[in-house]
Amino acid sequence: MSNRSSNQLVVPQASAALDQLKYEVAQELGINLSQDGYYGNLTTREAGSIGGSITRRLVQIAEQSLAGRQ
Repeated sequence: MSNRSSNQLVVPQASAALDQLKYEVAQELGINLSQDGYYGNLTTREAGSIGGSITRRLVQIAEQSLAGRQ
């Protein structure tokens, strides 16, 4: 995957899990992502939908994790 983002993961080992999450969310939304890492064919709306859904899912996972600790 060719990633030109300046964002760095706090836990680099999570990269594969986050990548898998991206493909799962895109599939749920009915958006086809190319496996070669080129996303130039995505509309801004599609990319935003994927990112927003990933964020919602990660927040949900974190909330469940925190609730389990109490």
